[in-house]
Amino acid sequence: MTSPDPDGLLAEQLLRLTRRVHRIQKRHLERRDVGVTPAQSRLLRTLAHYGSPPRMADLAERLEVVPRAVTTLVDGLEASGKVRRVADPANRRVTRIELTDDGRATLRELRGARRSAAEEILAPLTAKEREVLGVLLDTLIDGETAHRC
Repeated sequence: MTSPDPDGLLAEQLLRLTRRVHRIQKRHLERRDVGVTPAQSRLLRTLAHYGSPPRMADLAERLEVVPRAVTTLVDGLEASGKVRRVADPANRRVTRIELTDDGRATLRELRGARRSAAEEILAPLTAKEREVLGVLLDTLIDGETAHRC
């Protein structure tokens, strides 16, 4: 008989929760008919954090994906009018990616969908449990002890 593996169980629970979050978020995106995939949604959210249009290499690094993956995402978002490629004013060989007005409107819809998905996922938790979960997740994400409680 093998002994229980608590860390293995926690890892499995985290993976199952991640998959559930993705499924619920995808369902909320589909309900709002936003017209973007979860990966495109992530790219749009990342773009919004830049003060000026980033290069595709910058996006790939921030998203922790290969540059080719960013190219594919940008191609789809550009075709739907949510982003556009613009020449770098300092170096015309460099292409930067910027949000369009439609992209910013889509971001607002995405935020609403994410909020709805989060409300659904967190519904069973009390306010205090949510606060504790936030601290625990920060600790796991940052790799150090968080002190918010």
